[in-house]
Amino acid sequence: MSTRRRRLGVTALAVLAPVLVWLVADPLLGHRSRIADGGETLDIGAVPVAAVALLASLAGWGLLAALECFAPHRARTLWTGAACAGLAVSFLPFTGDGMDGGTRATLALMHLAVAAVLIPGLGGRPSRSGDQDVA
Repeated sequence: MSTRRRRLGVTALAVLAPVLVWLVADPLLGHRSRIADGGETLDIGAVPVAAVALLASLAGWGLLAALECFAPHRARTLWTGAACAGLAVSFLPFTGDGMDGGTRATLALMHLAVAAVLIPGLGGRPSRSGDQDVA
């Protein structure tokens, strides 16, 4: 399997993972994830969850591809560090007001689900076939 095809599969799984968390939390358990911002309330649905996961996945893939071009021997190490730092930063909004504990837990699980797929999936070893198609 080519590197591009493997990374495309990882990206698809990284989009699916938080949507599955949302499906368990919202329709199955009945917890509506909402964020209050001033006078407005934002309901978190499956489409925005998938869109944010897709953007994060594509950004991660792009960063890894750039690192593989400019620092090929350390690309995976640098990328893994950047991905872990990005995950840590993604939890900062949970420290503010505007959401209940269930929403915080659901969003945290979504972030962890995306990271659990992306970090080992994109940052893992290249395929054994020697195919170095990184784009």
